[in-house]
Amino acid sequence: MKRPNGLARAAVRFKPASFAGTFVALLMSALIVSACGILLETGLRASVPAERYEKAPVVAAADQYEYVVTGSGEDREEEAVPLPDTARVDAGLVDKAAKAPGVAAAVPDFTLPVRAGDSALTAHGWGSHAFTGTELTSGNAPRTGEVVLDAGAARAAKAAVGDTVALDTATGQQDFRVAGIAEAGAGDKARDAGAEGTTAWFADAQAPALAGHPGKADAIAVLAEPGTGTDALAGAVKKALDGSGAEVNTGADRGAVEDPGLGYAKDTLFGIGGSFGGIAAIVAVFTAAGTVALSVAQRAREYALLRAVGATPRQIRRAVASEAVLVAPLAGILGCLPGIGLAHWWFGQLQDRGAVPEALDVHVSGLPLLAAVVVGLLTALGAGWGAGRRPAKIKPGQALTEASVERLRPGVIRTVLGIAALVGGTVLTGVAANSAGDDAASAALGVVMCFMLAVGLLGPLVARLCAGLFGLPLRGAGPSAHLAAANSRTNARRLASAITPIVLAMAFASTLVFMHTSENHAADEQLRAGITADHVVTDPAGLPVDAAERAAQAPGVDSAVGLLNTQVLVPVGSGEFKALQGASAQGATGSGAELAQVQDLDVRDGKLDRLGKGRIAIDRTLATSADVGVGDRLPLFLPDGTEADPEVVAVYARGLGVAGVTMDRASLAGHVSSGFDSTLLVRGGDAASLDSLGEVTDASGYATEKSLDAKLGAWSNNMMAVVLGGFAAIAAVNTLVMTVLDRRRELDTLRLIGSTRRQVLRMLRWESLLVSTVGVILGSAIAAATLIPMMNGLTGEAPYVPPLLYGAFVAAAGGLALLAVTLPARAAMRRTS
Repeated sequence: MKRPNGLARAAVRFKPASFAGTFVALLMSALIVSACGILLETGLRASVPAERYEKAPVVAAADQYEYVVTGSGEDREEEAVPLPDTARVDAGLVDKAAKAPGVAAAVPDFTLPVRAGDSALTAHGWGSHAFTGTELTSGNAPRTGEVVLDAGAARAAKAAVGDTVALDTATGQQDFRVAGIAEAGAGDKARDAGAEGTTAWFADAQAPALAGHPGKADAIAVLAEPGTGTDALAGAVKKALDGSGAEVNTGADRGAVEDPGLGYAKDTLFGIGGSFGGIAAIVAVFTAAGTVALSVAQRAREYALLRAVGATPRQIRRAVASEAVLVAPLAGILGCLPGIGLAHWWFGQLQDRGAVPEALDVHVSGLPLLAAVVVGLLTALGAGWGAGRRPAKIKPGQALTEASVERLRPGVIRTVLGIAALVGGTVLTGVAANSAGDDAASAALGVVMCFMLAVGLLGPLVARLCAGLFGLPLRGAGPSAHLAAANSRTNARRLASAITPIVLAMAFASTLVFMHTSENHAADEQLRAGITADHVVTDPAGLPVDAAERAAQAPGVDSAVGLLNTQVLVPVGSGEFKALQGASAQGATGSGAELAQVQDLDVRDGKLDRLGKGRIAIDRTLATSADVGVGDRLPLFLPDGTEADPEVVAVYARGLGVAGVTMDRASLAGHVSSGFDSTLLVRGGDAASLDSLGEVTDASGYATEKSLDAKLGAWSNNMMAVVLGGFAAIAAVNTLVMTVLDRRRELDTLRLIGSTRRQVLRMLRWESLLVSTVGVILGSAIAAATLIPMMNGLTGEAPYVPPLLYGAFVAAAGGLALLAVTLPARAAMRRTS
């Protein structure tokens, strides 16, 4: 008899069709794991080259993260959360840095948005020319009350040296004398890419006040004396600024200072590659393991024959392991190639949508590729060992009998684990139903995973129950349908293998897609109901600082409220479950009573009238997550990381559509990069009188525009659904093809006893209908068990499922099952015709 490895090589060589399904499943698994691993590694290693600070070897800046600490001692963990806006340093630190040994100059850097009529400019402090390369072409450096323009800005303003221009800054409109015209250097062009020809420079003494951050600098660029190395300079500056809270950055870290979007890009990539990648990897491994187990189970007769002729249990196990070693590595290596392509495409899409800086590159190393191959190999070995355990240990005399009849009683361990997963999913459903916000979403994720695991472990029992239940109507639908129902009841394990991937595809695709449609639907309804203003004025570059005052003076206007939109960070949870939750925030001009005339926040407790300095209103979902109510103080971090402890004076119900936190504008204005309002709500008056302020629309038009913006944000969710659902769909097709090809002898027998090809195909179509129906119902039930408590916690409403979209999912499941069954069946029967 051949050695076990020889048996494995012979099996793969002479019966490759038996391993084709396993190969495809492991290849797809490697594709998913490698793509997500590449994105995860890119997020962990993400850095952008310094452009603006290229000629400044050392840059001192504030930490752009806030931290959540859980545990203590060896269990202490610290999670970094990027701030919504730029944190700044005390401009007085410039003098300290300048006195450090080896420092030639320490220059405060300021960047602020400026409006010149209808044009948007990016402005800096003039001192930055020392490291950006900007040079005067005419005139002089600016002093207080003066400005330097580049040639494009001067042409747009029709101004020359000595002329006066009116500019809007965070402090309002002010006239400035044009002190000079300059040509922007490489550093300024890099920072202001996309705004070429619209740059201005103010005196360093005036720039921070014009930006709305008096006494603060975005960063401090430190230049070295000749002969001073970067490390020595950084050490000296760090010692000089010790205790100030400023961080000293060199090398690639300088790029992170000038590109604050890098922190969010890292979080995005980590979320896709880590959180979603972990789920995707579990699904991929789970599906691949099921396919490997099915492949081994289909060759039960071969193993039974080997046992009957004297093969030992150890030889059978070695043969199964050898087959996995022969198939899995090649499948893994080939799967990594499209995985690299998928990672690059996904990364490019994120860049196109502004979620990732253009300067960031995909990082591909051997680590995620090796992990994908190893995971596939371990999956194949584990699944093969589990499936081959019984045929290996059974007595030789019983082997052929066992192989010819499906075992009715499921394994004890498998049943116990399946029941445990079912109970766990049920418990988590209750937890999600009694939670709110991110807690509900986190618990709901456990729901879908537990129920999917339960379906996989209890598959034969579920399949037999469903075959008996759904087979009843088939008995009266003719001989072919009756035979399909009988086959399904008799071969429950085979049915379970076909149902599980369809359940997987339906559950995950429905959960991911309908979670977003539900949030969008609820947000859109809240926004449409919440905006009671007659006119909404917007401008992408920001509205004039005095827009609300000018609108209030227009004929017939009853109320005009400007809104400064941003985000804040709110601590939620306690103990090991503490986290920082981002919440949308709006700062309103005027009083709470004026805001109530243009917005209906649906206040459930307290009153908006008390809104003011140190007093805020919050959405009820956030109130539940943070465990606060009216009269309590809510600790939070403003956009630049400044800590605040305002009193909650009202709790409302339309935070998802409007804003999670509402406060007075003055409390936010000094903590954001742009001091310009993003929205102006006007009650009364005529739209024509507001045209000079920006784009004017009504509440319905504004809600539609906001809804379109939200739909753009849905891309990532839909992409995840495509990846998971597509993978599960391919796995379903692969499994169905494997089961049909394994039934060649059965189909041949039916033809020999007189059944026509049409009758056999009709039986298979009924079976595919049964498989897809059961898969869709179970998948939909799992999605419902996940979405109902999740949406109740996030929106307080039931999930919104668009009928046409759900119908498309059902049709896709049914169509794939039908094609995957009938096409290989036709090919198999053509051979015997």
